[in-house]
Amino acid sequence: MAARYRRWMAGLYVACIALSGLSLVVITLIIPWGVYTRYVLNRGSSWPEPMATLLMALFTFTAAAAGYRASSHLSVHLLTERLPAPVRMAVAIAVDAAMGALSLFIIVWGMFLVQTTWGQVIAEFPWLSVGVTYLPVPVGGVITLLFIAERIWLGPPPPDNLLENSPLLD
Repeated sequence: MAARYRRWMAGLYVACIALSGLSLVVITLIIPWGVYTRYVLNRGSSWPEPMATLLMALFTFTAAAAGYRASSHLSVHLLTERLPAPVRMAVAIAVDAAMGALSLFIIVWGMFLVQTTWGQVIAEFPWLSVGVTYLPVPVGGVITLLFIAERIWLGPPPPDNLLENSPLLD
């Protein structure tokens, strides 16, 4: 069971990295198009900026979850590495608890945001609900919570190979 969970978390990690990377690539491609249409054609496209904003939300919450799993998030290692082992463990537990609380907050209020804005549309994309555009917020919170559960249950993933046994790389 533990090995299966670790494997699925590795797959979820790969998916987060792929979505984050794809979001950045698309942003990098559409922003120059917006600049080109505005300054060269003197007729700006209305969609590149809102699309980039939507993709940035997707990037932010998927990359943050992946960053947590990889332990590449902001932390003060200088202080914690100098603490005695039992205190260091207590601090690690406190950090996981704080991250869990933050993830739950993001999930609950993110879902509230999605539900509240579901009936609204974006002017540039009238077919797209504003609530859909906010879905990365609670989904990112759920993914982060899954990575926290992995860290608490199985310990941190192996730092030398975070992608080890990922079902997406088979």
